[in-house]
Amino acid sequence: MADSNFIDYVKFCSRSGAGGAGSVHFRREKHVPKGGPDGGDGGRGGHIILRGNAQHWTLLHLKYKKHVIADSGKGGEGGKRTGADGKDIILEVPLGTVAKDAETGEKRFEITEDGQQVILTAGGRGGLGNDHFKTATNQAPHFAQPGEPGIEEWIVLELKLLADVGLVGFPNAGKSTLLSSISAARPEIGDYPFTTLVPNLGVVSYRDEKSFVMADIPGIIEGAAEGKGLGIRFLRHIERNSILLFMIPADSPSIEAQYRILLGELEKYNPELLDKKRILAISKADMLDFDLMKEMEAEVPKELPYLFISSVSQFNLDKLKDLIWQAIHS
Repeated sequence: MADSNFIDYVKFCSRSGAGGAGSVHFRREKHVPKGGPDGGDGGRGGHIILRGNAQHWTLLHLKYKKHVIADSGKGGEGGKRTGADGKDIILEVPLGTVAKDAETGEKRFEITEDGQQVILTAGGRGGLGNDHFKTATNQAPHFAQPGEPGIEEWIVLELKLLADVGLVGFPNAGKSTLLSSISAARPEIGDYPFTTLVPNLGVVSYRDEKSFVMADIPGIIEGAAEGKGLGIRFLRHIERNSILLFMIPADSPSIEAQYRILLGELEKYNPELLDKKRILAISKADMLDFDLMKEMEAEVPKELPYLFISSVSQFNLDKLKDLIWQAIHS
């Protein structure tokens, strides 16, 4: 996938349709010269609706929609005929899309299921025709309700990737290499910081035709929660992962220190992330022998399961998949 095609944030003006006006009309037929009021109701204004679509993985198709405007409802007519409703506009969005008020930042709702539909901006109700206002003392009301105006508001849509496992680590920790080794995903790989500029998803095959989804998220650096490096732009994608797989390369000065820094950045961004299950993978272990691994175990954090792995030599990758599967289903 091209970097430019991954769009996880859009802002646009959402304007629903106004309701149609109720009709002021009186029944007039050849043999009924003084028929009563029979004005119909106005139609409802069109809604702006979000619908989940599992085939979408980005908000790219909405990037250039700066204004989304629904049709207004039609006015009512005589004979108690209701005006036509304004046509709804349905925006297809990926699963994991969060709708927010652009001015207040308030979260409205989140789309998590394929086919799920939620009204984003409701259309105005149609006005009542004069038929509704006849009384014993006013048999011929010459008034009806106007339709409600539509709503105009600025909306932000943010995408949080839905994945079972999120890869967390500093740049060059080997996250992209691991994803390309155990899935069909082909992220860009290079020996320089921030090779991964957009999240990548890969489906990892497991035993008996089972599978799970892994997300390679751009590398975190110290200070990411305050906006350094790629900042918090991609930290929100970690919120939707069931398990966090921390990756620290074997040639790091201190595995314990790097793990604590990564943990601290997640906590500063959202303390609830620390409630997720965690696994530690010590990558690039092909440069270690057995004795060196035993020595390094002394500096590995003891509160979480860990494995030495090598994506290049495939060392312990099957064991890693076992560990992940057990964590997902425990």
